[in-house]
Amino acid sequence: MDYKRADYENAAAVIRQRSPLKPAVGLVLGSGLGTLAETLENRVVIPYDDIPGWPRSTVHGHSGQLVLGYLEGCAVVAQQGRAHFYEGYDAQQITFPIRVMKLLGVETVILTNAAGGLNPAYQVGDLMLLNDHINFVGMAGHNPLIGPNDESFGPRFIGMAQTYDRELRQLARQVAGDAGIRLHEGVYVCLAGPNFETPAEIRMLRVIGGDAVGMSTAHEVVVARHAGMRVMACSGITNVAIDSVDTELEATHEEVLDAGKMIVPRLAAILKGVLRALA
Repeated sequence: MDYKRADYENAAAVIRQRSPLKPAVGLVLGSGLGTLAETLENRVVIPYDDIPGWPRSTVHGHSGQLVLGYLEGCAVVAQQGRAHFYEGYDAQQITFPIRVMKLLGVETVILTNAAGGLNPAYQVGDLMLLNDHINFVGMAGHNPLIGPNDESFGPRFIGMAQTYDRELRQLARQVAGDAGIRLHEGVYVCLAGPNFETPAEIRMLRVIGGDAVGMSTAHEVVVARHAGMRVMACSGITNVAIDSVDTELEATHEEVLDAGKMIVPRLAAILKGVLRALA
């Protein structure tokens, strides 16, 4: 999809018609984690179908609506579900919401996802704060910044060394520590999906330094950084990666959603603590 600036402006205009709120923070809520958006105060809910250009989510566990309101005194816009590469969307469609958020005034984006634990120290229900990522999809040529560059959003070339905001990570660690929540920190690997990884792929991803693996987030992070937004991201470990062929175990999406229910209270506590500080 070849979006023009007018496409993002049109979507932002529709959202402004439904809510006068000027959000400072954008939340992207992944598989099974969308219930957090239901805790917003003074909520305005907009189905994705009502927003021109906005990609529809077709995955179970992604509600497919935008929610604006207040969380811990902070004005936020929350994506209750996201689009994925494996649904047939291209990288620009997946990241369309991030640029619309930028036009709405968002300067900080907090992304969440459900991920498989590559690091043997991780258990189902754990949280991992992203300090870096390996974007296989982007490296293979599906990068949302490929094509003509819109200078009104950001520069042609961007550095990615300081992608995950250091101050926000420190804040998240402090909130987790005060709440007694175990919070790992590590490298997220983004793959295309929709199949889960083979045992050989899991072993390879560990060798190259991956701690968690999933099918989202990296594209949105690239576009957020291109637009000069601060980024924080957190993975909920919903399944432990299977690294052996001699096992009866198999990863399933139902397992991911079930684990999400356990993760939501912990993740909500961290996000609320961070938002409280930002407010």
